[in-house]
Amino acid sequence: MPPLPIDLVAEILCRLPIKLLLQLRCLSKSFNSLITDPKFAKKHLRLSTTLHHLILESRDNLGELHLIDSPISSFSNFRVTLTKLSHPFILNTFSWRMCTCDGILCFTPSTSKDNFVVLWNPSIRKFKRVPPLGYQCRLFSNHYSFGYDPFIDNYKIIVVYFSRESEKNEISVHTLGTEYWRRIQDFPFSGHIGGPGIFVKDTVNWLAFENVDNNGLFAIVSLDLETESYEIISIPDVNSDKYWSLEVLRDCLCIYVTSDLDLDVWIMKEYGIKESWTKLYSVSFVGGQMYDIRTLYIFEHDQILVELHDWERTQHLIVYDSKIDTFNIQDIENGSLLKNPKVYIESLISP
Repeated sequence: MPPLPIDLVAEILCRLPIKLLLQLRCLSKSFNSLITDPKFAKKHLRLSTTLHHLILESRDNLGELHLIDSPISSFSNFRVTLTKLSHPFILNTFSWRMCTCDGILCFTPSTSKDNFVVLWNPSIRKFKRVPPLGYQCRLFSNHYSFGYDPFIDNYKIIVVYFSRESEKNEISVHTLGTEYWRRIQDFPFSGHIGGPGIFVKDTVNWLAFENVDNNGLFAIVSLDLETESYEIISIPDVNSDKYWSLEVLRDCLCIYVTSDLDLDVWIMKEYGIKESWTKLYSVSFVGGQMYDIRTLYIFEHDQILVELHDWERTQHLIVYDSKIDTFNIQDIENGSLLKNPKVYIESLISP
């Protein structure tokens, strides 16, 4: 039987899971060359049936991360197991926040005393330390974001910080592969920025507030990664005297609106179109007890996976079905020792 054409081999391989591909690299030089090709990595990311997983941080050990072995779509009433990831030692040396894009984890400093960013793909065990931001890292209130710019086929790290000298929110950008950060046009709003920017639809998005209590919401400010220009995105028509936060679900912007009595979750089904804001679900706080609830994932049949912290600050992962009003609490091995779950997809993309 004649060998398969290399193009057909690539079409087959790009649909296989990462773990198997890493094993196939050892089979031959031609397989290794194909699987390590950046073009193949991008095609695999686009076409593979790799499922979403959850990655969690250790409560006690700085830098320690755990990956839930089962994909999110297979969550059930059974206990799920964890794999401890062999993380770069540098993650033990500073306090960080984590965001992710295309299988690359981006670790950014959570305090102003640290001035570097680390990128790591745990699937292929490669990491990179980004050149330091410099003196600007000592400015007040740094918020980092990480996203992909398809127009230059590269990734960008964005940091917004409040300068005491100019009394403005300034922004710097680092493009992977370069050795510097560069200033771009200042943030078009001088008020409070409600946390790190959210990457969606080739843009980074921030909530802009009138005060530091995340009240008095002004708007969503969007940065286009290609043009590096800003746009104001309309918010849902909701009473603004509440607590707001911004996330992403199904590649759509998502807003959490919390009051003393309830939580509303809104999703923008068509980016930039105000009329597409749709209320995903509401939760009433029973007996005046306020819960910290965050939606992590939406299943195909509109079930949702939520992270809930009750009034005793105990963390739970819950699969909720709003159609029949039922929920299942997901039992996680050593779950009480973990925190901050993030949705993660495996990839071959090198940082």
